[in-house]
Amino acid sequence: MTSPPPTATPVARPPGPAPEKPGDGPGKDPEDRSAADRLLWRAARHSGGRGAAILVCSVASALAALAEPAVLGRALDLLLGHDPAAGRLVLLCTALIVAEVVLDAVVALLTGTTNARSTAWLRGRAVTRLLAASPEHAARFAPGDLATRLTANATEAGTVPASAAAGLAALLPPLGGVAALLLIDAWTAAAFLAGVPLLLLLLRAFARSSTESVSRYQRVQSAMAGRLLETLAGAHTVAAAGTAARERHRILTGPPGLPELAAEGRAMWLVYGRAVAHSGVLMPVLVCVVLAVGGIRLAQGALGVGELVAASRYAALAAGVGAVSGLLGAVVRGRAAARRTAEVPALPPLPHGRALLPPGGPGALELRGVTVERAGTAVLADVDLTLPGGATVAVVGRSGAGKSLLAAVAGRLLAPDRGRVLLDGVDLAALDPAELRREVGHAFARPALFGATVGAAVAFGAASPDDGAVRSAGRAAGADGFVQRLPGGYRTPVADAPLSGGERQRLGLARAFAHAGRLLVLDDAMSSLDTVTQREVERALTQQVRPGTRLLVTHRLSRAAGADLVVWLDRGRVRATGPHHELWRDPGYRALFAVPEPDTEPAPAAAPVPPEADR
Repeated sequence: MTSPPPTATPVARPPGPAPEKPGDGPGKDPEDRSAADRLLWRAARHSGGRGAAILVCSVASALAALAEPAVLGRALDLLLGHDPAAGRLVLLCTALIVAEVVLDAVVALLTGTTNARSTAWLRGRAVTRLLAASPEHAARFAPGDLATRLTANATEAGTVPASAAAGLAALLPPLGGVAALLLIDAWTAAAFLAGVPLLLLLLRAFARSSTESVSRYQRVQSAMAGRLLETLAGAHTVAAAGTAARERHRILTGPPGLPELAAEGRAMWLVYGRAVAHSGVLMPVLVCVVLAVGGIRLAQGALGVGELVAASRYAALAAGVGAVSGLLGAVVRGRAAARRTAEVPALPPLPHGRALLPPGGPGALELRGVTVERAGTAVLADVDLTLPGGATVAVVGRSGAGKSLLAAVAGRLLAPDRGRVLLDGVDLAALDPAELRREVGHAFARPALFGATVGAAVAFGAASPDDGAVRSAGRAAGADGFVQRLPGGYRTPVADAPLSGGERQRLGLARAFAHAGRLLVLDDAMSSLDTVTQREVERALTQQVRPGTRLLVTHRLSRAAGADLVVWLDRGRVRATGPHHELWRDPGYRALFAVPEPDTEPAPAAAPVPPEADR
């Protein structure tokens, strides 16, 4: 795999590889650019003191560099004339050189810390807004693309504040060098200025070609990274299908893949090499031309030896416009990376208020005209429900009916596009987020376990985890038995615990039970449990977990039969609500559980539950 070329001067170095979303180049929308600039401005303010210090030290270093040739040239003239004052000028020249070295070292140190602080701020802000957004908004970013935005793109964007400060100061040496040449001798200045347009054209061509090649390189790299993450997520499926070699070939060869990546990498090297070769010839030629003209002027008596030495040094400083271009190129690349990074903190946060729930409420849940749209289509349409506090409510329906969406809206994991959701009479949109998460618990079919240990995973989200509460929740969820068999019990690292799907689900239930408030939403959270464990959990849910309203998304007939109320969803709408024994009379309802229509209507309490239906 071809990597980007290393740093070199005086031309701008190509940026480090920062994968981009396949087919997605830098944002060109003016609104995207302004959002990125605002984000960078706030990052610069976050490190404002260090940025100002970089600017001051860089300006001081530039002034020292500009003063050095004049002092050196004057000292040389005095030495040739055996003037005793030459010694003081030599000491001053030495002090200027030492000051320049020290100031450059301070700038390098400040640049590193400023880049780190700015990058950390950008990442922190992006992650904060990402976690505050609704899951459906966060899901617009593929995992690989999101990782790129928060790592490589944020790192490059984080260099902008320091690069901008250093870039402003870097303008002084070339501008000051040209001005000094004019003051020393107009002919030497004219000799240098004659080659400046060619130098600027060279740098402009390099910047344009480099940007294009790096952009293509990043797109190919991002596509490969996306395929790799996709394969890792389905590693068990790949192993079961025996297609590891095919997947390896798909990841590496694409298209696009390693051949395209290598081609773009070579193109980057060619662009860089041509720029280095051209500038490596042009700038020494310019300095030589200045020396030649200066030599002629020296022979004519129009210049002294010290002035000629100073002119040569100022010509070298003026030729350092490539360093300025490199810093400006870093700013341009950082702004392009900031556009991608800025899209993450631009995600709309889930709205919340500061209201509190009335004390001692039973958990009465009400949905009024709730509608949720996706791509212009209503996946939940005008849902009106009133669920009494303390009831166990089963939500049933075919796949795609909107059951999980209803559960997410009821627990305020996402906001409806229209309508309101009220808990004990308080609109969830107006509820304080801490109060909301304290009183509304969730469990999912495929829970993610966060925390260093099994116990920490169960206590995740609690302000002050209590070992007794963790164990009690584990027993209620039927998890305490297998956790105690682990080498360290609840202190076993999650990574070292060989958990089956059902065991993970029980730990997810334990976490929900540990934080159960007046509303508990279980989104198909018992689907991987065997029948015996399910019944034990249901019994514990009734007897051991804090009383409140239970909203259960389920495909199991036994769960619907045991609920106080059943909500039957069909294509995003409420088809019917009522007790299971009343809905059972409807053939369409029975068809949800793959139960053939009986010859006679069974009594609800004695209704048989075929094994194949209880899945």
